[in-house]
Amino acid sequence: MSIAAFSTSRPASSGEMPILDTERAELVTQRHGQLAQLMTTHGWDAILLQDPASFSWLTVGGDNTSRGNEVTPVATILVTGEARVVLCNNIDSGQIFDRDLMGLGFLVKERPWTESLEVLKQDVCRARRVGCDVCLPGTEPIGPELAELRCQLSPREITVMRELGRDVAHALEATARNFEFGSRESEVAGHLAHRLMKRGVQPVKLQVMADAQGWRYRHWSYGNDRIERHCILSAVGRRLGLHVGASRSVCIGAPSEELQNVHLLAMLVQSSGMFFSQPGWQLSETWKRIARIYEKFETPDEWRSATQAEVLGYHRAEYAVTPQTDQTLRPGMAIFWHPSVRASLVGDTILVTESGGELLTPGQNWPMISVKVKGNTIERPSLLIREFAPEHAVQPEDSGDRESSPPDLSE
Repeated sequence: MSIAAFSTSRPASSGEMPILDTERAELVTQRHGQLAQLMTTHGWDAILLQDPASFSWLTVGGDNTSRGNEVTPVATILVTGEARVVLCNNIDSGQIFDRDLMGLGFLVKERPWTESLEVLKQDVCRARRVGCDVCLPGTEPIGPELAELRCQLSPREITVMRELGRDVAHALEATARNFEFGSRESEVAGHLAHRLMKRGVQPVKLQVMADAQGWRYRHWSYGNDRIERHCILSAVGRRLGLHVGASRSVCIGAPSEELQNVHLLAMLVQSSGMFFSQPGWQLSETWKRIARIYEKFETPDEWRSATQAEVLGYHRAEYAVTPQTDQTLRPGMAIFWHPSVRASLVGDTILVTESGGELLTPGQNWPMISVKVKGNTIERPSLLIREFAPEHAVQPEDSGDRESSPPDLSE
């Protein structure tokens, strides 16, 4: 067969032609207007957006990374008062426009993949005052102002977050109910990632902490330790650029009194943070409420051992919640509360609304515990207790390389 026999084109199918999403197109235009206002305020001629969070925010769910590699942007958007221009190479431009930007009013400035995009960015910035969301020579920083814009979720994005929250909680709980006793942390992390990805959720952060691992290392991810008595599973997942996080805890056999006590304390701290995440409050005021819970139960410095919460959305952590965080909460902001107390970690994401916090990661067929805050009863995920069955335990291996059989991923 000769090379000439191969065709370089093929007829397009009507199924490959996306239908214009007018709601999304209107949001893109609205956000372009917000950026134009920033340009006027600062006297800029243009704005460059390279951070994947900013790219997703402006495009309402678009992706400028290498599909799954969030730290490697392959495209940048140049925004002027009149135009939105995507700067990318010839390899990635087709995928970005076909899958993410079709019909949204973006232009493209393309270069061969053999040429550095840094040169193209320098060219478009030359002789212009440009604001940029990353550190780029010759530009001015715009990060904090963009974070404020990204934190304000639209009704469309809130719908995505609700669906994402249910899927993250489902993956955590199904994994916790089904992993084999004696499994390694890394094996359980693999099952959790499988469940998330099966539902179209990109795992961004996974934690599987066997027994008292979390007491030693509060930000532990996962390793090769076996799960024998207690396990904490935590995940932050991303879909259409948006993030949601949650955690669940499971015991093999009856939990110790110590574990029950620290889990309850972590629940009290989390419930206070969630209840006092009120619109119009500064996060530093909310912080004072959770600090009082630690003090009341004679653990005033426990919060110093780990982060407590973040405002999230298009970034996994737009703002960390600390005693000094002065950002004001507004309806449409999401917060991932995940306080830890010794060997216990609890985590859920809420949406700030006019009437209080809306839980985005509800428990599904999971044991619950009632917590009262200012006379209000809040239902929180309790410890799942699984009875130990020796016939279901993973037997030690000689090589340490053989994995346990996978759980039923249909759950």
